[in-house]
Amino acid sequence: MCGIAGSMALRNGRAIDEPALARMTETLAHRGPDAGGSFFDQGVALGFRRLSIIDLHGGDQPMFSEDGQVAMVCNGEIFNHRALRAELIAKGHRFRTDCDVEVLVHLYEEEGTDLLRRLNGQFAFAIHDRRRKRLFLARDHVGILPLHYARTADHFVFGSEAKTVLAHPGVPREADLTGLDQVLTFPGLVSPRTMFRGVSSVRAGHYLLVEDGDVRETRYWDLDFPLAGEAAPAARPDEYYTETLRDLLTESVRRRLQADVPVGFYLSGGLDSSLIAALVGRTTPPSHSFSITFPDAAIDESSYQRLMAGKVASRHHEAEFHAADITDELQRMVWHAECPVKETYNTCSLALSALARRNGIKVILTGEGSDELFGGYVGYRFDRFGRGGGAGNGLDEALEDDVRRQLWGDPGLFYERSYHAWRESKMDIFAEGVRERFEEFDCLRHPLVDKDMLAGRDRLSQRSYLDFKLRLSDHLLSDHGDRMSLANSVEARYPFLDIDVIEFATTVPAHLKVNEAGEKYVVKQVAQGLVPPEIISREKFGFRAPGSPHLLRRNVEWINDMLSHERVKRQGFFDPAVVDHLKARYLREGFDVHPHLGDDLLLVVLTFGILLDTYGLADHA
Repeated sequence: MCGIAGSMALRNGRAIDEPALARMTETLAHRGPDAGGSFFDQGVALGFRRLSIIDLHGGDQPMFSEDGQVAMVCNGEIFNHRALRAELIAKGHRFRTDCDVEVLVHLYEEEGTDLLRRLNGQFAFAIHDRRRKRLFLARDHVGILPLHYARTADHFVFGSEAKTVLAHPGVPREADLTGLDQVLTFPGLVSPRTMFRGVSSVRAGHYLLVEDGDVRETRYWDLDFPLAGEAAPAARPDEYYTETLRDLLTESVRRRLQADVPVGFYLSGGLDSSLIAALVGRTTPPSHSFSITFPDAAIDESSYQRLMAGKVASRHHEAEFHAADITDELQRMVWHAECPVKETYNTCSLALSALARRNGIKVILTGEGSDELFGGYVGYRFDRFGRGGGAGNGLDEALEDDVRRQLWGDPGLFYERSYHAWRESKMDIFAEGVRERFEEFDCLRHPLVDKDMLAGRDRLSQRSYLDFKLRLSDHLLSDHGDRMSLANSVEARYPFLDIDVIEFATTVPAHLKVNEAGEKYVVKQVAQGLVPPEIISREKFGFRAPGSPHLLRRNVEWINDMLSHERVKRQGFFDPAVVDHLKARYLREGFDVHPHLGDDLLLVVLTFGILLDTYGLADHA
């Protein structure tokens, strides 16, 4: 895993100079502490920071084709590189390294942008084609790896993180109000939106072509469920799906153990990370496992973590996390996350990757993606058995229908909340000057997903698609995943998000995902005999940590200052009277924000304030 940066002059101009590229790549030192590189040609500048994992001594970038006409920088891993390498060598290509990503250069020579259909991996890359005078950038199918960009008066600028793009002198530093509204409304940001006005995120499964002064985006892959009622190719027994999923996950884990450094795994105490641990244990000698524990028994899962660590005989490492650790890490977390948050658990993820790094581990496997593919949240049960939420009656119902039609193309599709009612409620937290402009930045008025990919699908598939787009890609894999692991120079890999596993999951019948026995039924069947029954049968227990009520009660000076009436008023984004009311309410004895049903609005205000300060963003006029 690494960090990439660069630019392309848009009007036959000159490339940015070496100091400007150095400032951009320096923002990525945490992603690539082991080496760096740069390239300048034809108005193009490419920068690179390396975290050495495969071919430790020969994998530096940029990489080039044999004739030097193609240059490439890549952040990520190509897990099927060996098969691709053999094929390319048979066609006469010569490789200079044993590094997995070198296949991209030669595959581009053979297939151009169509190379993306051949890849199994997690990646964000930029390829400069000297002959065509174009820049080709792509982000992996699911959005595991980030890729940001902006267009200035003279340059197209890109980087692994938004802070990299902001380091270019032509990119302004302003907060994006639609991005802020997305954080308040959905699980997190939704690409191409970021928290910085003018800075965009390449959407998962998309690529960009920059040529002739134009920037064009194209989708090359999407999560595609069969239409409801569409006949299956052939009737298959339930055992087929269990056995096939077990085989695919086993192969996915094997692929993700490829490294020239030790590989470990996270153990949360839940089903998904435990199953990955079991499959790792069947493939390699005892490995390192890592867990966060809590002194609060209500949220501590250490007994299950230790149970699974014992079963696979891993060298288990624990870090006990205290409420005080949140305040210590909150500012650093926001700098890495590049967005405000509604939960504090990112600080736990930061501590987890730090624990791995202290023990010499650069690569970890983790269980994200299973819930979104196999119906792991309670909403899937509601959808499966016809108990989804409604919008209400009369005018409110009609208005909610209009919002759902605009968002999803289907007034009957309920996802997470009644958005019309929430639109009215959340307006109160904005400052008066911001409320007056609300229609300009209202995130419900901006396209979110391809409604054609929802049309005609059953409710469970629709929810899975929306979870992929609105929860997984830019939240769980980005501000919670990639940013928190790479903050400590640790690469995260996700066996459930192997492209073969994903595409198989779209074919699994609904009754094998969610039935009267519970969620993720087929995953539980795969886990039989591999994972202790105590873990398989336990209720889903979401990863969580103390929220803003706990932070307020600690009476920390800098937090009090960030939420003070004067500061909130000066910044001009939120109504200071409403923030004062929230503080008083959150300080009441016994009050807490439900970790899964409530929105910690005060934490959004706090972390947005941190974002403004950390990135030097202007106050609202």
